[in-house]
Amino acid sequence: MAEKKVDWEKLIRRMELLLRLKSFPVAFKMLEKKDDLQKIPFMRRTSNKATLCQLITLVRNFDWTVGADLDDFLFSACPSILGLTDVPEICKNGTFRSIVWVKTKQDGKKYEASIPRLPMGKYEAVAMAPLVYKPFEPDIVLIYANPAQMMLLINALQFEDYEVMQFFCVGESSCSDAIARCYNTGKPSLTIPCYGERRYGHAQDEDLVMAIPRNMMEKALYGLEVLYRRGVRYPISFAGAEGDVGPMFPASYHGMEDVSEHLLGGEHLLLGVTGGIASGKSYVSEILAELGSPLIDFDKLARVVVEPGKPAFDQIVDFFGKQVLAEDGALDRKKLSDIVFSDMEKRKKLESFTHPAIYTEFFDGITAITKKKPDAVIQVAVPLLIELNLQFLFDKLLVVHVPMEVQVERLAKRDGITTEEAANILKSQLPIDEKVRFADFVIHNEGTKEQTRGQVEKLWGELSK
Repeated sequence: MAEKKVDWEKLIRRMELLLRLKSFPVAFKMLEKKDDLQKIPFMRRTSNKATLCQLITLVRNFDWTVGADLDDFLFSACPSILGLTDVPEICKNGTFRSIVWVKTKQDGKKYEASIPRLPMGKYEAVAMAPLVYKPFEPDIVLIYANPAQMMLLINALQFEDYEVMQFFCVGESSCSDAIARCYNTGKPSLTIPCYGERRYGHAQDEDLVMAIPRNMMEKALYGLEVLYRRGVRYPISFAGAEGDVGPMFPASYHGMEDVSEHLLGGEHLLLGVTGGIASGKSYVSEILAELGSPLIDFDKLARVVVEPGKPAFDQIVDFFGKQVLAEDGALDRKKLSDIVFSDMEKRKKLESFTHPAIYTEFFDGITAITKKKPDAVIQVAVPLLIELNLQFLFDKLLVVHVPMEVQVERLAKRDGITTEEAANILKSQLPIDEKVRFADFVIHNEGTKEQTRGQVEKLWGELSK
């Protein structure tokens, strides 16, 4: 099966923006035939013999596309890591490393044996280029960044299909830890550039390097995008070591005692139900309710908590003024929405009034339902569940899905607008296909009502066992 084509320019430009990278991510490819170097556009060959770290620097800082075979390297250390030549006996027996880097020849022998290498004889050359120019399909991608940027990149790679990452550093020749180890394991490999790479390859004091397999680059960008929407970004804003950092923590860190009390333990199951606009969430909720699943609707809770006389209502009026009231004294939701739509700080302030009250109503609703039926399967409809990062509230997540083109048609028909207007509205929301990636269950609602009902009934059979 052919590998999926990636739009490297689009991916890299977005990654550069999210990480604020100072140098080009490097496309790195091993070639089985050195004649293939001539087929790569804009290829440059150095006139002098060079080290591997010099070549990498010419790519990431000089914007060059470069290549090398065995004869282009200054010493055997670099090509032996790439499998272009064998390790000389003076290295194997520990002599070479003991001259500078370790105390004894025995330590040097252990040192040399610890360096990861590509298999000997498989390749004849190496090619490198700024990946953004799409020069060739890389095997791996080298990214140089500071520790804060690397931590964010690690978080991004761990976001989906979490795995503990183990990183290594053999010391001098640590380029082998990034490059050869990544090739050999098929996993991202991060290391500290060695003395030689800093002296001859001009790696900066704060630089770390990570090699990422090509097939994990989209995963890395996806993680960066999701974390950005959740407020985890570079540069990292400082909360202030001398002050009260409590208010700076995400909402999910606050009130965890209440969450534990109402959500953990017990026999009930909380099913978060979400989807996209005009995807048919309400119809699916109606069927679940008919089958016996009590419904808590966050949209209704959001209206209840801002009714006149409620604490959140008073807080909103105190902060925003009477301009947000309708003629009957109730909250004019449209006026309030217009005020906070383009002002992040005011929107956060509004949420600080409404969210605690909504959670209280939510927890009270759970208590009321479970008193009557302790093992209830409670469906909780939250239109922006994923956008608001509320997954932690639920045992399982159900996404009601329709293809984007169906969503556009339904929205246009429902609201009496053009398909172009509907498409523009959807652009402001998280794509429905991305929401599916968070789902435990998916109901495909582009067919007939009978087909949808059949899926929901089958799901209910699983949930109510």
